[in-house]
Amino acid sequence: MGQFIDLHAADGQKIPAYVAEPDGQPKGAVVVLQEIFGVNAHIRDVADGYARDGYLAVAPSTFHRIKPGVELGYGEADMGEGFRLKQAVEHLRAPGVMQDIQAAIDHAAQASGGQVGIVGYCWGGLLTWRAACTLNGLSAAVPYYGGGMTQPDEIARQPKVPVMAHLSDRDQWVPMDGVEAFKQAHPEVEVHLYPAQHGFNCDHRGAWDAAAAQLARERTLAFFAKHLG
Repeated sequence: MGQFIDLHAADGQKIPAYVAEPDGQPKGAVVVLQEIFGVNAHIRDVADGYARDGYLAVAPSTFHRIKPGVELGYGEADMGEGFRLKQAVEHLRAPGVMQDIQAAIDHAAQASGGQVGIVGYCWGGLLTWRAACTLNGLSAAVPYYGGGMTQPDEIARQPKVPVMAHLSDRDQWVPMDGVEAFKQAHPEVEVHLYPAQHGFNCDHRGAWDAAAAQLARERTLAFFAKHLG
């Protein structure tokens, strides 16, 4: 359904992005931010899903500045490599990868002619939260189990757009004390808690929880329908 294109970040860097287009005129756009496994088959499936629901979907390669063409699976070695790449991206000089996400937002707005939402998973959930607080051109943001987003320095950020967060009650990467601190600091954020593991949305890994994934998706689509016009 989709294809890769090149985005152009503010510093001139070309960033590949997977773009999935809906049938007919888009009713808006959704930027999809990857986990630590690259723009792999799962993330492309997610983007295709939003296209089937009528949105232009753009999934930028947020590893590209460190290593092009990353597509990992979900084994132990993949996890280690993904974590290493994520740490390297996190240590880029500011604005780092955020300018690549801004380029994806700008392209999504121009190509769709509509409002733009953003959704991200795992590390992409953290980047989604940061985007909601620091970037321009968004109308809604939905982080899924964003590893690190409940740390004090991230909680201190203030979102500029409506946010819905999907978290789980047995997540070693997003512990419940952090979730409670996040909820207390951000009553304006619509937080949903699921009886599931980290990564519950991904049907390519053992943590997939079909019921939680379906409910979260229904809530996300309703949230985007409300805020993306």
